[in-house]
Amino acid sequence: MYAQSVPFLIRNLDAMTKILKKAEAFCDARKLDKTVVLALRTYPDMLPLVRQILIMCDQAKGCAARLSGTEVPSYADDEKSFDELYARIAKTSEFIKSIDAKKFEGAATRTIKLKVGGNDVELNGADYINGAVWPNHYFHMATAHNLIRSIGVEVGKGDFLGRN
Repeated sequence: MYAQSVPFLIRNLDAMTKILKKAEAFCDARKLDKTVVLALRTYPDMLPLVRQILIMCDQAKGCAARLSGTEVPSYADDEKSFDELYARIAKTSEFIKSIDAKKFEGAATRTIKLKVGGNDVELNGADYINGAVWPNHYFHMATAHNLIRSIGVEVGKGDFLGRN
């Protein structure tokens, strides 16, 4: 499961860093208040851009930890600036890269225990990554990308896929 998870998580975190850098440069060029941009949402009950990034990171570190049988690290979730988001993404990426690939052996059938909506859920590793991690990870990544695009930042599919 290492090959099905770690390279893609790292690529997505790197892609999000590049997307955020384009958003920050856009703010600088137009003298936009960065705190307003990081608070973007499309509807009042939606989580803001900054939380989309934090959840994306949480999905990534949780996936790598659970599939490898490693304890999921806890982060404070107090980031409020672009620099703090870059640091959070880097910390998440470093954690994932620090896990030995051998720890993922047997991960497809490993029992993963989660709380989902306040309920205890058990999944095998394969169902966890395919039915929980990827849909949630990509939901928050796409939402962050789309919020950034919605203000005119020139990011597209290539940025999302980590090609730019």
